[in-house]
Amino acid sequence: MDGRVLIVAGSDSGGGAGIQADIKAVTALGGFAMTAVTALTAQNSQGVHGIFGVDTGFIGQQMRVVLDDLGVDCLKTGMLHSVGVIETVAETLAVKASDVPLVSDPVMVAKGGALLLDEGASAALVGLIVPRAEVLTPNAPEAAVLTGLTVDDEAGQRRAGERLLEMGARAVLVKGGHIDGPDVVDLLFTPHDTIRFADTRIDTRHTHGTGCTLASSIAAGIAQGMTLVDAVARARAYVRQAIAAAPGYGHGHGPLDHGVTFDPDRLTL
Repeated sequence: MDGRVLIVAGSDSGGGAGIQADIKAVTALGGFAMTAVTALTAQNSQGVHGIFGVDTGFIGQQMRVVLDDLGVDCLKTGMLHSVGVIETVAETLAVKASDVPLVSDPVMVAKGGALLLDEGASAALVGLIVPRAEVLTPNAPEAAVLTGLTVDDEAGQRRAGERLLEMGARAVLVKGGHIDGPDVVDLLFTPHDTIRFADTRIDTRHTHGTGCTLASSIAAGIAQGMTLVDAVARARAYVRQAIAAAPGYGHGHGPLDHGVTFDPDRLTL
């Protein structure tokens, strides 16, 4: 195994998203996954049915003991559902991992529509996590919430990505899966360039956990010493192959096949 990734996120009891998807993705790509669980959810393909938050002191303790002993090459944050959790994570990172790159997936709304952020948490994300991110990975609705801009086409993605760079993120991947059209377009913004990734949309309802999976896959690549562009390209290829191989479980938005036999040279389907 190559590349240690500490994932700070919520648990998905259905196994398709959250910590479960994160662990599977990092492992599938040859990395070593470690976790600090921020919340437990009662969740399946049809939605989130309950959320039980973890004590913030214990979240910080989970992070500290991993950082002190095992070491970390990249961090990934997912569901940070309250101001207290965000403050705890930001403080722990500042003290214990100030030089470790962070991939932040600003998880706000579950696939089934459940709100995963308390009131005020969006502002805390903007103030404490966005400026710390080596790369931020919002989907179109999340980019709209973070920036206050309309993000319903590629031009909107460009405006939001540029705004998020101005807000302090070192790089931003604005994902286009929620935007209608025959292709899925993801735009990677850095201070020096904008890279456009596009693939034909896969017609399926089995897309639960794609955001978690993509962000953790990028984190695995960074932890393994890949450039950001290469890490994003490999992560997108892995996610697409996992979507195409989805097992068809559940009556709603079903999970991917994280254990798909991944061919890194097969960048498109």
